[in-house]
Amino acid sequence: MHAHHATYLSIERFVMTMLWTLAAGAAWAGPEQGASDAPPPKPAIGPGSVWPSEPPVDCPFKPSDTINALRFTGRHAEYTNADTWYPSWASDGNLYSPWTDGKVNELACGSGSNNAATGNATIVGDDPLKLRVIDQAIYKSSPRPYEGRYPCGSLVYNGVWYYGTYCLGPAGSVKHEGVTYNWPWLGPFVGFRYSKDLGKTWTQTPCTPEKSLFGENGLKGEPVRIGSPHFVDFGKNMEHSPDGKAYLVAHGSAVPDPKPRYCNHSWITGDSIYLVRVTPSIENINDASKYEFFAGLGADSKPVWTGDFSKIQPIADWNDNMGCVTMTYNGPLKKYIMCVTDGTNTCGYFNTYLLESDQIVGPWKLVTYMKHFGEQAYFVNIPSKFISADGRTVWLCYAANFASNWNGMRILSRPPASRYGMCLQEINILSP
Repeated sequence: MHAHHATYLSIERFVMTMLWTLAAGAAWAGPEQGASDAPPPKPAIGPGSVWPSEPPVDCPFKPSDTINALRFTGRHAEYTNADTWYPSWASDGNLYSPWTDGKVNELACGSGSNNAATGNATIVGDDPLKLRVIDQAIYKSSPRPYEGRYPCGSLVYNGVWYYGTYCLGPAGSVKHEGVTYNWPWLGPFVGFRYSKDLGKTWTQTPCTPEKSLFGENGLKGEPVRIGSPHFVDFGKNMEHSPDGKAYLVAHGSAVPDPKPRYCNHSWITGDSIYLVRVTPSIENINDASKYEFFAGLGADSKPVWTGDFSKIQPIADWNDNMGCVTMTYNGPLKKYIMCVTDGTNTCGYFNTYLLESDQIVGPWKLVTYMKHFGEQAYFVNIPSKFISADGRTVWLCYAANFASNWNGMRILSRPPASRYGMCLQEINILSP
């Protein structure tokens, strides 16, 4: 009886794998065979598949000697028809997240206009496959003199929700030298609005796009270093913060930049990763003098922190190969894991890679480089609420494929179910 049961399970698993692989193949099949523009075949990512790591030859990060691959289990879930999901795990057990550019339970929101608005919602549930997204709401904030104002760093700590926004320009669709770009210029990080009642009512930031928190300006494509920062996810109510401070990571420009380009520093492209920290409170959150900036390592190899923004130094560098960044502390593994998306030309194939370190400032080592993940996945993060007890099973949260056919490209769903919305994919973190 046990033998028959095992055989049944193995057949079932084989059938499931074949169905997944066939579905995956159909989902990203290229043009007809023989077409001159047919891309090389890409391996299917079915249940139990390890995404191949294919870092470019100039990758500056050494491979990790402790975690070096991601295996996709095949379990996934998709919610809403909006993007920009950065869940923060509050002390009440719920997740709270920004969102925009779409609909949540039929409430529409858009951040790319003079009437720019950003959304907020509560995510209820402990099973990533059975979540409920509720209490959706929107809040208007002017982007002027920029053209868009979008959500970024979001944190719920001790019952207060801090919600950051940043600016974009010159437009959501820009033609330059025959190529169409999506928001090719990253503006400044504006500041934080805050809510004392978990998103029911808000107090607007005293900062403005013209008088931003850190005083940066990207109106004509000038270099920006703290454009769209994201809070490091330290677990429930920041329980794993090393010092009670909130940390934010941001992708930015190299200054000076040895290889400038039109979309050098956009919402999804950049050169470097920067780190700032602050003790979170209503009094501190919009006061630049309360922030400290990572300024490199001292003679004793310990981090140097400064209140002088001009002395800021990156925690990681890879010119023209960085972009939107998030960081999560994996408590069971005692690792900081950074998700970085290189958005190439802002609307084509995107590449996502994961870095790991024992320290929040690095040094960073490569876990895996997933070429064309999504195939156009962005805003990738690892919600700490769904990290398993051994730290080996996590969920990737992302949106995908907002521009599936710009510039004549054919962007498809890989892994299957990658779509515009809040996507969750279960993965296993593997060791060498």
